[in-house]
Amino acid sequence: MKAPSITAERGCPARLGASVEEYGVHFAVLSHHAERVELCLFRPGRAHEDRRLALPGRQGDVFFGFVPGLKEGALYGLRAHGPFDLHRGHRFDAGKLLVDPYALRIDRPFVYDPSLGLPPERRVDTAPLVPRAIVTDPARDAAPLPPGLPGLTYELLVRGFSMRHPGVRPQWRGTVLALTEPAVLDGLERLGVETVELMPLAAWIDERHLGPLGLSNAWGYNPVPHMAPDPRLAPGGLADVRRAVESLHARGIRAILDVVLNHSGESDELGPTLSYRGLDNALYYRLLEDDAALYVNHTGTGNTFAAERPAVVRLFIDTLRTWVETTGLDGFRYDLAPVLGRDREGFHADAPFFRALAADKVLKDRIHVAEAWDIGPGGYRVGQFPRPFLEWHDRFRDDVRRFWRGEAGRVPALATRLSGSPDLYQHDGRTPSSGVNILAAHDGFTLADLVSFEAKHNEANGEANRDGHGDNHSWNNGVEGFSGDPAVVEARRRDVRALLATLFLARGTPFLVAGDEFGRTQGGNNNAYAQDNETVWLDWERADHALAAFTARLAALRKGHPALSRDRFFNGLSEVVFGVPDVEWLREDGAAMTEAEWNEPARHLLGLAIHADGERLLAYLNAGRQSRPVRLPPPRDGQGFVLHLQSDEPDLPERAVKDDLVVTPRSVFILLEKPV
Repeated sequence: MKAPSITAERGCPARLGASVEEYGVHFAVLSHHAERVELCLFRPGRAHEDRRLALPGRQGDVFFGFVPGLKEGALYGLRAHGPFDLHRGHRFDAGKLLVDPYALRIDRPFVYDPSLGLPPERRVDTAPLVPRAIVTDPARDAAPLPPGLPGLTYELLVRGFSMRHPGVRPQWRGTVLALTEPAVLDGLERLGVETVELMPLAAWIDERHLGPLGLSNAWGYNPVPHMAPDPRLAPGGLADVRRAVESLHARGIRAILDVVLNHSGESDELGPTLSYRGLDNALYYRLLEDDAALYVNHTGTGNTFAAERPAVVRLFIDTLRTWVETTGLDGFRYDLAPVLGRDREGFHADAPFFRALAADKVLKDRIHVAEAWDIGPGGYRVGQFPRPFLEWHDRFRDDVRRFWRGEAGRVPALATRLSGSPDLYQHDGRTPSSGVNILAAHDGFTLADLVSFEAKHNEANGEANRDGHGDNHSWNNGVEGFSGDPAVVEARRRDVRALLATLFLARGTPFLVAGDEFGRTQGGNNNAYAQDNETVWLDWERADHALAAFTARLAALRKGHPALSRDRFFNGLSEVVFGVPDVEWLREDGAAMTEAEWNEPARHLLGLAIHADGERLLAYLNAGRQSRPVRLPPPRDGQGFVLHLQSDEPDLPERAVKDDLVVTPRSVFILLEKPV
C-alpha cells in the first residue's frame, strides 16, 4: 500500500474535524497552546498507528492538512505536542492518543484504564486503549418537524427502555433502533406522547471508581466526543439515530436529545487524557485561578468547560448543528445548563453561547430545554434563562409532592403551580410552557417509589448510601418499600393517580419518565446512574396496564380541552368574548376562596373552575385523609356538570352531578360542563 502523504495547500481550516471530498480527506484541529498536532492513521485491528503525519498548516489556532487518496471509513486519532506544565494548566503528552472532538463516529466504546491518566514521565502510549475516530461523511439533509412546543414529553433511556421490551427484536435491544419497532411506536402513540426526550447518546466513559465496584455507567452523562454516538447505543452511528428520529416523526412525535455540554468524561486532575485535555487543557476547561493544575468543578464531575470562550462556543454550536442536520432532531435538553451561561464572574442570561444559539439559522427555532441548575455558586437559575429556553421545573415537583404528602399550608403553592408558575415565568414574553413540569426524572425517585419510600436506598451504588438527593418529599403509605398488604398497595396506586392527574391539570409542559406511567420501580434507589441492570431496565412483563391506560386518558383529556392545554397564565380576569374569569378558586360551598381560607394551614382541599374558549372545567384536589362534601357552582344556562374523572376510582363511568359532590380522600375529581 502506498504510504499516505499530507499537504497544507489543499487544506480546509474553516471546517474542523475530518471532511471527505472526492480526492481525499481534510483534517482540522483547534488548539491555542499546542506546538504541533499529529494525525495518526490506523489499520483495522492494529494496536498502534501505521503513520503519524504532522498537520502542516496553521491558521490562527487551527492546525490543518489534506491527505490525498484517503477515504471514508479510515481510522484516525490525534497526538498533540506542547508543554506539560500543570501549574500553567498545560497537560500536553504526545504519548496520549486523542479522539478528535469533532469525530462523528468511533470504532468501539471507551473503557477506563488507569494508564490513561498517567503523566508523560511514565512513558505510556495509550493507543491500544483509546477508540479510533472513523472518517465519516453523513448526509446533512435531515428534516426536523416544523417548529412547535414539545407538549407531553417522555424522557427515555434507550437501553433501559428496550432491554426487556417484548416488541423489540433481540438484536436491537439496548439500541436506538428499538425506537423504529412498530410495537414501541404504537405504545408511544397510545400514551399520547408528543415529544421523546432521549437521554444522552454521545460516546461516554465510565467514572473511574465504578469498575472496582463491578458497576458501569447506565445513563451516559460522561461524554468524550460530543458528536459521535456511543457504539453500544448506535452501532451504525448517526445513521441509526436518523432512522429512529424519522420513525418517530412518521408518527408525528418529536425527538429531542439530552446533551452534556457542561463537562467531559476526562474528570478531575487525576482523570484520563482522552481528547480536550490533551489538545489544549487550558483552553477548553475552566481552571482554578490560584492553581491551574486543578479544575473548577461546577458540575460535580471533576471538570467544567469554559463556555464563554469562542472556541468552546463554536464546539457547542457545531455539535448541535451536526445532530440536527444529520439526524433531524427537533431540539435539545441541556444538562446542568447554567454552566453554558457562566464566566468567572457568574451566570449571564446574555452569555456568548446563548447569543450564538439565538442567532444560528439552524438552531434558533429548535426546542431548547434547560436543566436550570448546577452546583456552582449562584447555580440555581430556574426562571432566569433567556428565550427561547424552556426549563425543567423542580419547584413544580416539590410543591406538588409536598401538597400530596399532606404538609400543612401547601394550597397556595399548589395553586401557583397549577396556574403555570407566573411567579417564575410571567416576564419577557414567556408563557407557562416555559416550565417543564416534572413529578419525577431520571435522577431521583421513580413515581412509584415516591409513594413507597420515606428515604433513599442507594446501597447498591457502593457509596454507603451517601450519594443521591436526601430531601425527596416522599412518603411510604405506612410501610417502607415492598409490601404485600393490599391496602398499602392500593393506597400507593391511588396516590400515583392523584399525582398524575395534578400534572395534567397544570398549565405548562407536562413531563413523564418512561415507565412511570405503568409503575416502574428502582427499589428506592434515587441515583441509579451506575445500575446498568434490571434496576433501570423497564420491566414490561409486570407493567400496570390499568395505570398506563389512566395516564393515556389524562393525556387525551388535556390535549382535547383548551381549559387544560392553553398556553396562557391564569389571571382571574374575564375573557372579553365570554365574560367569565379564566379561573375561579373555589371553597366547599362553591363560592370564591377568601384570603383567610387561602392561609388556613390545615386546608388540604383546593377547587378551581377554568374557563377557556367557551369551555368550563371544574377540578377538586383533596390531599386530606377525610372525604369533603362540596357544592358545585351554578352551571350556565342549558348546561350541567358531568364527573369525567375520579382518580381514586378510575374505572367509574362518566356521570351527571347536580348541586353536591363528595370529594373522597387522596383524590382528584375533574368535571366538565356540557349541554343538558
